[in-house]
Amino acid sequence: MNDTFNFYSFLAFSGCLTAGLFFAWLLYGKNQNLTRLVRIGLAIIRAVTFTLILWLLFSPLIKQTSYTLEKPIVIIAQDNSASITAFKPAGFDSLKYRKSLQQLQTELSKKYEVRTYSFSDRVVSGLDFSYKGKLTNAAQLINKLNDELLNKNVGAVIIATDGIFNRGGNPAQELTLLKAPVYTIALGDTIPKKDILISSVNVNELVYLDNDFMMEVQVQAFQCEGIPIQLTVLEDGKKVYEKSIQVTSSQFSKNIPVNLKASKIGQHKYTIALAPVTSEISIKNNVYQTLVEVIDARQKILIAAAGPHPDLAALKQAIGLNKHHEVSVVLNDALLKIDPKAYGLVILYQLPDNQFDAGSFLAKIKTEKVPIWYVVGMQSNPGRFNQVQQQVSFSGNATPQYQYSAIDQNLSIFDLDPVSRQVIENFDPLQSPSGMYKILGTQQVVLDQRNGKVKTDRPQLFFMNDNGRKTGYLIGEGLWKWKLSEARENPQTPVFNELIGKVVQYLSVKDDKRKFKIRPVKNTFEENDRVLLNASLYNDSYQPVNTPDVNLLLKDEKGKTYNFTFSRYESSYQLDAGVLPPGNYSYTASTTLGNQHYQDKGSFFVNTLTAEFQQTLANHQLLYQLANQTNGKLYLPDQLLKIKDDLLQSNQLKTLSYEDRKYEELINFKSLFVLIMALLSIEWFVRKRNSAL
Repeated sequence: MNDTFNFYSFLAFSGCLTAGLFFAWLLYGKNQNLTRLVRIGLAIIRAVTFTLILWLLFSPLIKQTSYTLEKPIVIIAQDNSASITAFKPAGFDSLKYRKSLQQLQTELSKKYEVRTYSFSDRVVSGLDFSYKGKLTNAAQLINKLNDELLNKNVGAVIIATDGIFNRGGNPAQELTLLKAPVYTIALGDTIPKKDILISSVNVNELVYLDNDFMMEVQVQAFQCEGIPIQLTVLEDGKKVYEKSIQVTSSQFSKNIPVNLKASKIGQHKYTIALAPVTSEISIKNNVYQTLVEVIDARQKILIAAAGPHPDLAALKQAIGLNKHHEVSVVLNDALLKIDPKAYGLVILYQLPDNQFDAGSFLAKIKTEKVPIWYVVGMQSNPGRFNQVQQQVSFSGNATPQYQYSAIDQNLSIFDLDPVSRQVIENFDPLQSPSGMYKILGTQQVVLDQRNGKVKTDRPQLFFMNDNGRKTGYLIGEGLWKWKLSEARENPQTPVFNELIGKVVQYLSVKDDKRKFKIRPVKNTFEENDRVLLNASLYNDSYQPVNTPDVNLLLKDEKGKTYNFTFSRYESSYQLDAGVLPPGNYSYTASTTLGNQHYQDKGSFFVNTLTAEFQQTLANHQLLYQLANQTNGKLYLPDQLLKIKDDLLQSNQLKTLSYEDRKYEELINFKSLFVLIMALLSIEWFVRKRNSAL
């Protein structure tokens, strides 16, 4: 039905009324048992009742209109970061300012809807004047306002801050989405004060043992021209560097390279400090702490052989180019004195040999899990070779054959660029015994054998896994010829050294096969970060499980302990230790799976946040820009009560009226049903009383 009472509605209602009048006339027009007055009254009741019932059959709609008033919303946001109270201008009365802002809130609430927020490293509702925030993130505030108030009647945004936004960047772009003028209250001091600070420190978090590494320290000084400042670097409390820096300008900045040496394995805390100068406004920004982990990546590589061979020199030279590899070549009976577990990789060059069995040495290797690289050549003893390992079986004769190299098309274990691939395929052929090599297991192939230009499916260089021990195989001798052909064909690219280095790196890298591991999400947390740790537990089949509880004992550098229990997450564990005070923390986690007890230890560092003390000058220029671009205004703290008058005089804050129209079927009105029942009841009662039924 149409929304309005149109001509067709009029015809329908007229028809219903005519039917009602006609039916009333038929019933009461010639009834002589009732008085004339009663007949007229009953006829009217019957006509109205019948008309209403017939009219309801047409499902008429009734339009209802209501109005909702929405007051302008005024936002007051207070910067609650530490810099507000740390760098106050002369004459600033914090208590007076607080009362004035609360008074402004009270007076504006009489006419507008006022919402208050406090922001620093997080945004909370209400005004907070504790000034304990570790960061200032105005963008986070504006994003929250956009989420809550987008398309609302926002009349004005009042932000009280010093303009030092050290997280989230400039919120100017986000402010435009609110479509409201911004009124800024300029807090903080714009007069330069004497201050020295460490603005940044750049250093690798992971370095290798016995390596030299560089730490770059950026030092800044303000209003300290002509004053020498002293820089010191402490490693675990011990002085390792000291330098005097001469300040040459009132706004001084200099990058200081600090050369250090990684002399001890483990995590080391470095404290970079500037000695305070007289009348310095803040000394909290004079100190910076960071954590550097030193790991021992050195590997001892053993090349074992029965006697001298040019290949041994080629291998030793290529492997020794990596300063983290210590290469030893041991021949013949000298091998009997070697302890294999002292090495990260053993290269068995043509061992077992036809002349030297090396049985006792090979027996030692078999009991250890040290990775092995077998190089098979013309001096290898095929029978003994098949006995000392069960992954490759050789059958055939000792007649020499020469095989070129071809890159396997499924190579994925490491990358070789197109130039290196071409050089390798141009290497001279390797010499190996004739016969068949049967590989018993899954292999990862690097090179295949090639007869002239015909590629074969027989691997030449490949890797396998012997019950958790990495093993490599090279079928052929004559590596020294590879170096000669490389020097002849491609003297600029050391492809041979690169290939041997990749093979050794793959075989010698130790896989972490521990069944219980604890890992902080990072080694260094900021002071306001939540400390999160993950845990993994594996059964004997090395499948992840999280059935038993995992407990963690956390200890700070003062000896205070905290006890936690990990929460289960999917097939692993997670722990949220919350926000912890700055300092070094060590942890010990433990659990029991079946009859096995597992334990893992580690440490992490919580760094002191000094971002609020890195910039001492308030940025009122930025606050002016924010206000100007939104048709707002900047106020000083002693002018903030004027904001009320400016808002009242402004035509931008208007109450909005929203009209709400809705249509409802007439049959849904219960009062109409009650009316019809009442009329029918009256009619029945009168007729009953007058014996007219």
